[in-house]
Amino acid sequence: MKITIDRNVVEFVPENAAETTSMETLWRILIDCVNETKNLTPIGEYVPIKKNLARFTIEGLPGGKTIMSEQVSEDDCTYICEICNKYMNVKKGQEIPLCCGRIMEGVD
Repeated sequence: MKITIDRNVVEFVPENAAETTSMETLWRILIDCVNETKNLTPIGEYVPIKKNLARFTIEGLPGGKTIMSEQVSEDDCTYICEICNKYMNVKKGQEIPLCCGRIMEGVD
């Protein structure tokens, strides 16, 4: 995927068929001719040397279902889903939540 930035305009140019299909799907999710257009909001951080991955949530769409894992929290902590940006406060000894198919990350 090629990304070009010109002031307040960002262009995404798919470079293969799979990226073109993904871009078309994203476009159809974001643009709604009948209702409001949705926005992408960044989640977490983008530090390429740490993890070369940028995540965004689509505003107006529900996130994944939160369930509890078998792991327990060692401290009182806030856990956040890096995919949908949902957060939960968990007390020491309580189960750590799973959301969007992954264990939530502790931020405290």
